[in-house]
Amino acid sequence: MTTTRAGFVALIGEPNAGKSTLLNRMVGAKVSIVTHKVQTTRARIRGVAMEGDSQLVFVDTPGLFQPRRRLDRAMVAAAWGGAADADIVVLLIEAHRGITEGVERILQGLEGIAKGRRISLAINKIDRVEAPVLLALTKDMNDRFGFERTFLISAEKGHGVGDLREWLAGEVPEGPWLYPEDQIADLPMRMIAAEMTREKLTLRLHQELPYQLTVETEHWEEREDGSARVDQVIYVMRDGHKGIVLGHRGETIKAVSKAAREELEAFMGRRIHLFLQVKVRSGWMDESERYSEMGLDFKDGS
Repeated sequence: MTTTRAGFVALIGEPNAGKSTLLNRMVGAKVSIVTHKVQTTRARIRGVAMEGDSQLVFVDTPGLFQPRRRLDRAMVAAAWGGAADADIVVLLIEAHRGITEGVERILQGLEGIAKGRRISLAINKIDRVEAPVLLALTKDMNDRFGFERTFLISAEKGHGVGDLREWLAGEVPEGPWLYPEDQIADLPMRMIAAEMTREKLTLRLHQELPYQLTVETEHWEEREDGSARVDQVIYVMRDGHKGIVLGHRGETIKAVSKAAREELEAFMGRRIHLFLQVKVRSGWMDESERYSEMGLDFKDGS
């Protein structure tokens, strides 16, 4: 009889270390928002990957950084909560940035959750540095913390990712699978759709207001022809932000809607009718409902 394995794997690291790219590479589908902006992952998105008879449930945590606002604090609490709940923790760092202040802080935090937990290191973006730099960084990190294994990877290009996935598959606990084999993410489609729209906004608006807005899927209607009508609300903090999101003659919101709809259709393999509205809600960062929509705990931000 075949022995099945299943377990939770938490990916932790600084913002922009490549956690979402690694998750998407592991799972083989785009389940986590990927942009060049820091702090884009707000909720603990789980992606499910099958490797042989093992099921790996990935917890893609928000990047760990110095929190300043309630939302920041809730995101950091979610990241450490995801790590503390996991069977295996993978710390991801960037090869070309080395040991930053943020990495130092994370190493200190790992000491607090290390007992009874498997912790490995993945050094990402290895194509950006020469071999001697990589070897020195590997030694330095392992001198500072007792990692079980170290993997040298490029999440973007896929180098070394298979080795990491194989190792994880052999190390998660024996037991029944936690999800049906064909299920790649445990996020409801409403939240995945909202994340896709938020990604398009973040890419389109660049530095203008990426953290001052949130997107919620307000209504999802399945239609007889197999398509779905999806109504979303983009909440912004101020009237001026509404104008930025709409753009000249509504050009920005139209472009965002088209890009989000096309990605959602490709993801779901069917027609989607997407309708976006922009609403000013100055205090959304202090409303508990907004946090629960993002899968965060409002109390963690206090």
